[in-house]
Amino acid sequence: MYGYRKLHDDLRSLGEICGLNKIARLTSLAGIKAQIGYKRKAGFYGGKLAVVAPNHLNRVFDVAEPDQTWVTDITYIKTHEGWLYLAVIIDLYSRRIIGWSMQSRMQMDLVLSALLMAGWRRKPSSKVIIHSDQGSQFTSYEWQKFLKANNLEASMSRRGNCYDNAVAESFFQFLKQERIRRRTYATRKLARQDVFDYIEFFYNSKRKHGVIPW
Repeated sequence: MYGYRKLHDDLRSLGEICGLNKIARLTSLAGIKAQIGYKRKAGFYGGKLAVVAPNHLNRVFDVAEPDQTWVTDITYIKTHEGWLYLAVIIDLYSRRIIGWSMQSRMQMDLVLSALLMAGWRRKPSSKVIIHSDQGSQFTSYEWQKFLKANNLEASMSRRGNCYDNAVAESFFQFLKQERIRRRTYATRKLARQDVFDYIEFFYNSKRKHGVIPW
């Protein structure tokens, strides 16, 4: 799943003396290629600002401190029992998944459970911006009420504009191309186990991120 740049970083961290161009040449000779992501279907990415909350994030994805800005989103994972829904909370400072939840239904407690995990893990001492799209879970009264009660400030993408929440979209792309690409799980339980393993034992703990480490 790694391209030659991340392979070069890994080798250097293990004490190997090697140049980037050499690794690129050797991986090419060996036929090693990183998996490419999915192509996004053409569509309309404009739209007006959210009514429930403005776009405070405004595509500023690099932040100076942890627990300053979190982003959240939901994706679908196919199983033979039906869809499994995954909600994640990502800290923009480190790009780590600090909260997640998986359920068989896309209901309010799916996103609230992920947010509760993030709050329990990080225990922020000051107000945090939480950015999302305009999905029904995030525009609901319950979600907005919870944010206000827990010192969280809502921020929302423009309608239909996935690039306003690009970090969350990127994580889902990594998950699908690196772990569940072309795979259909027999049960939701097996899917949960595999996604849990990817998040906690690879993405958060081993995968190299192009930002400041946690």
